[in-house]
Amino acid sequence: MAKELTNSLSRRERQIMDIIYRRGAATAGEVLEELPDSPSYSTVRALLRILEEKGYLKHESEGTKYVYSPSISKKTAVKGALKNLMNTFFNDSIEQAVSALLEFKKSDITDSEVKRLQELINKAKREDGSNE
Repeated sequence: MAKELTNSLSRRERQIMDIIYRRGAATAGEVLEELPDSPSYSTVRALLRILEEKGYLKHESEGTKYVYSPSISKKTAVKGALKNLMNTFFNDSIEQAVSALLEFKKSDITDSEVKRLQELINKAKREDGSNE
């Protein structure tokens, strides 16, 4: 298994991961075709190598080309990114994170979303055994 994902991703690295998760696997050339404001081919190859070193990708040889695929599930990658975000910006406080999200989107939240959020909170409390 790859090392624990503690490295944050740059904007371009996130774009590459989005492409590879969507496609399932891709060569450097295929990634390059889908990137906005495409960098050079050598830059894409370097970024793919970095993502592999960080533990996000693995590759297999197909002739003279490398085909890259995720080494972890998207769900695991999302959890790692959220953990980093929570630690960096919210001091690991769920309350602060949710408050910031609600402030950011307060005019867009619907009654059904509020109800669903309350259900998720109640479920999390039951699973944790917390009665606070």
